[in-house]
Amino acid sequence: MSEDQKKQLQTSLWNIANELRGKMDADEFRDYILGFIFYKYLSEKLELYADTDLLASEDIVYKDVPDTDFEIIDEVRKAALDHLGYFLLPSELFSKMAERTQLDDYIEDLQRILANIESSTMGTDSEEDFDKLFSELDLNATKLGKTVNARAELIARVLKHLDKIDFQLGNSQIDILGDAYEYLIGQFASGAGKKAGEFYTPQEVSQVLARIVTNGKKRLKSVYDPACGSGSLLLRIGRYAEVDEYFGQEMNNTTYNLARMNMILHDVHFDRFDIKQDDTLKDPRHTEYRFEAVIANPPFSAKWAGDSDPLNAQDERFSPWGKVAPSSKADYAFISHMVYQLSDSGTMAVVMPHGVLFRGAAEGVIRQALIERNYLDAVIGLPANLFYGTSIPACILVFRKCKIADDVLFIDASKHFEKGKNQNRLRSSDIDKIIETYAARKSEDKYSHVATVEEIKENDYNLNIPRYVDTFEEEAEIDLDTVVSELRVVDAKTSDLDAQIAKFTKELGVRSPF
Repeated sequence: MSEDQKKQLQTSLWNIANELRGKMDADEFRDYILGFIFYKYLSEKLELYADTDLLASEDIVYKDVPDTDFEIIDEVRKAALDHLGYFLLPSELFSKMAERTQLDDYIEDLQRILANIESSTMGTDSEEDFDKLFSELDLNATKLGKTVNARAELIARVLKHLDKIDFQLGNSQIDILGDAYEYLIGQFASGAGKKAGEFYTPQEVSQVLARIVTNGKKRLKSVYDPACGSGSLLLRIGRYAEVDEYFGQEMNNTTYNLARMNMILHDVHFDRFDIKQDDTLKDPRHTEYRFEAVIANPPFSAKWAGDSDPLNAQDERFSPWGKVAPSSKADYAFISHMVYQLSDSGTMAVVMPHGVLFRGAAEGVIRQALIERNYLDAVIGLPANLFYGTSIPACILVFRKCKIADDVLFIDASKHFEKGKNQNRLRSSDIDKIIETYAARKSEDKYSHVATVEEIKENDYNLNIPRYVDTFEEEAEIDLDTVVSELRVVDAKTSDLDAQIAKFTKELGVRSPF
């Protein structure tokens, strides 16, 4: 598929999404359109599997099989649950609902189908991955229409439009649907304002994080994001290295559903991902694991229990660092949690506000301990206004437990970006420069500096980037003699002008201004 065709597809999907919009906020109609796309994907994936792997020799098309043909239905159900993790009856397929012209009981039937997809997994290995996956799709919400009939007409129209789009699921060389889904999530994020930061990291920043944790590696056994949002950041790693298993945790229910859908839509088998819902700092779900790559863009300076809960001081994630992160700012709580989950041979990259580089008190104690343990590998300053919902500049902190060098690489990439109307963005050349500098671990005038721990110690463990990378541009020298000469010429011309004006006013018989 060419880039033009891809853009046409994305535009078509965005236009279909806007059919649903009405008076809904971006994050509300997002849940509906992405949910319907996911339903279409599950249906077509099942049809493709049944037709090509199970029924091809019998010259039978699954869509045409009656629900009452129990022998075939049972065969497909058993194989689909083992291979795909879910099941739909022929009458429940997306295309059947899209073709339907009779709208009586349309809403009820669609709700039943979505519930049946979830319940089909009960008692199987995929049950947790599909549990309440469509829980946010309230098809009877009045924002979809004031009457049942109006809601049915709108949803049926959207499903008909979606049915015309070919996601080419049979072509294993391309991921049209995955790319389209990522595009839509990005579009919704741009219109969701502050809420967008809860579920989406700008694609360019995701690239930097993913390329850092995959640097020098072609395969990763496990990757982890403790604040995984829509899961896009985790999936980005898979573009640069083969990933065996994805792990993540997300507190928000809507976003948790989005992450699981995103994994499945990107053809990540249900036994290769484990996304949990809960507060990572309060109730972490993967503490028994150590991960080869840990990556995150946690909420900046979020409030949490901190040292007001005495149990945190005894928690082995937080206790080694001398202090517990303050309740007003959870930044170092996320950092210390992620370091705890990092394997000895792994790499961790996390987006943080600049305050973590220099704030004192408990945060200063934790920062010093991390540096003295020689875990901090790099500090990368990013341009302002890159992220949804906040214009403040952020940084990326990179940690590794088995460092050879006793130093920290500082990169100031804050001036390398493309200015946008609402948001700035990193260009490919900006991203490449960051990664190349990180990989080479080199100092470059006005861009990067490799600082020894002794140098950092002399700065009282303050990591503020301008202390290490001097980006000051000297102004050109001014020749005062030349300036004086130019002023004399200007004065002479002014005097001549004044004399002419005085002459004209005298001839006109009006008062001179001089």
